[in-house]
Amino acid sequence: MSDLDLEEAGAVLAAEAARFASFGWMRGTSGNLSVVVSRDPLRLAVTASGRDKGELTASDVVLVDEKGGALGAGRPSAEAALHARVAALTGAGAVVHVHTVASVAMGAREPRGIAFADLEMLKGLGHPTHEVSVTLPVIANSQDMGELGDRLEGARAEGMPAVVVAGHGLYVWGAVPQEARHRTEVVEWLLELELARS
Repeated sequence: MSDLDLEEAGAVLAAEAARFASFGWMRGTSGNLSVVVSRDPLRLAVTASGRDKGELTASDVVLVDEKGGALGAGRPSAEAALHARVAALTGAGAVVHVHTVASVAMGAREPRGIAFADLEMLKGLGHPTHEVSVTLPVIANSQDMGELGDRLEGARAEGMPAVVVAGHGLYVWGAVPQEARHRTEVVEWLLELELARS
């Protein structure tokens, strides 16, 4: 999903945010979403800072550059730079960041990474069979997006388009917003299962 105009991107992100907010994954004004609107140069539409994600409109987005800096009116999420880093690093067209209880709880219980194996839901991450084992990385939090991006880059795991930021929440990416959404829902399901088993 590239070469979108900002209003179209905003409408997509508002719909996605409303869905996640309805699950309780973006409480208050927490969390943020982005979609790539141009690949060369890299430009993303990122949800605006301080807005209730269940009430976004198509205008509640900010255009940012490859470093997460605003290119027009509005203030993007403080984590816009990490969204841009993920998009550049992985080739993703959309990034989701949600604050779920399960991601924070499991990140605290399994700080070296959360392993999943032999579960049918792993097929929702693109695996051809349930007979696989994958690890969801957990990285330490930082207010410095460059440092956090370095940690994410160093921790990425094959077959897992997501990472937990300890004490913070979950980042997931995909080629388009729908894929990022589906992957977020799958990873959250896996986390909730592990939390229920503990």
